Amino acid sequence: MLDIKFIRENLELCKTAAINKNRDVDWDGLLALDDKRRELIGASEKLREERNKLTREDIVRGKSIKQELKAIEDELRSVEEGFSIGMLTVPNVPDASVPVGKDASGNVEVRKWGKVPKFDFTPKDHIELAKSLDLIDFERGAKVGGSRAYFLKNEAAQLEFAVLFYTFNKLVSKGYIPLVAPSLVKEFTLFGVGQFPWGREEVYHLEKDDQYLAGTAEQTVTAYYSDEVLREEDLPKKFVAFSPCFRREAGSYGKDTRGVYRLHQFNKVEQVIISTADLNTSLTLHEELLANSEEILQDLELPYRVLLMCTGDMGEPQVKKYDIETWMPGRGEYGETMSDSFMGDFQARRLKIRYKTKDGKTVFAHTLNNTAIASPRILIALIENNQQKDGSIKIPKILQKYIGKDIIQR
Repeated sequence: MLDIKFIRENLELCKTAAINKNRDVDWDGLLALDDKRRELIGASEKLREERNKLTREDIVRGKSIKQELKAIEDELRSVEEGFSIGMLTVPNVPDASVPVGKDASGNVEVRKWGKVPKFDFTPKDHIELAKSLDLIDFERGAKVGGSRAYFLKNEAAQLEFAVLFYTFNKLVSKGYIPLVAPSLVKEFTLFGVGQFPWGREEVYHLEKDDQYLAGTAEQTVTAYYSDEVLREEDLPKKFVAFSPCFRREAGSYGKDTRGVYRLHQFNKVEQVIISTADLNTSLTLHEELLANSEEILQDLELPYRVLLMCTGDMGEPQVKKYDIETWMPGRGEYGETMSDSFMGDFQARRLKIRYKTKDGKTVFAHTLNNTAIASPRILIALIENNQQKDGSIKIPKILQKYIGKDIIQR
């Protein structure tokens, strides 16, 4: 969340940010609640000051003050609750470098890498390839797990483990702390990262246990240091985390729901950084996360492009965001495979992640995250881009040692 002091001092900026992110905020109601909150806090402090000055003989006034304080504190509790709810509806302010746009049409292509393959035959999509080579069983997946469930089989199962393991180890070699993150989370983590209140319909809720299934390791790993005070000299903290991910994908339709592009369950390796509240440092780390993902795609020899996301196509918590889209022949276009986000102190304020500076001040940290690899979506690009005329699939050199072969064929 934003600081209410920042909101008051930059109200027009915050209003513009909300409009550009297509979010409605009751600004008048929020500021009125803050005014009332301040008034009640002032009144309670004044009464406490008066109570502290009372002598033992002022019994009647003492009882009166006690009753007045209770009434004020009861009202303040209600006002604070409304104020907190209102603050949770305020999105973050984008960086000045972020293009203004209503939707995906406003995103800006930054660069492309690799050559889009030109086939001298009619290429198949990953669904056809998976069926002909017995790599994915969609029918039995749906029978057992319902809509958009699947079984990875044979080399596809090996390929998923290979690409996840390769990516995980690559980032560990760069100094990132390896984690296997939980998939069951408490509600505060989802409010903390900004998934709630906006994206509640996307999350699976286990009502009996009052827990949720995480949609990404970003949620759990960002909350790793919640309600803690770190030391400036220990930052940045860089993590690479594996976790199963679960998403309802409410409202998705069309080609996105075909095959293994948009699923309810998948596996992911995520990058998360907790850093100091220095904008230039954080923007540099944001580029580092992006470079890591680009290196991975280059190692896999997959053509991709980098997009700078516009205000209307980025999340509420984000200050700046890149998407990396990888070429998928079956779609005839690039498909999103990584999202690289810088959040400022938005998540840290919600999660109370702070650090002590060298001069003794306590400051909210900055948080960043980016997908390193997500599977089976990345398998779409691997399978489709490497298909051969005879129906076989070449395995990228970097993964061959994990699978024990260089080609998938029947």
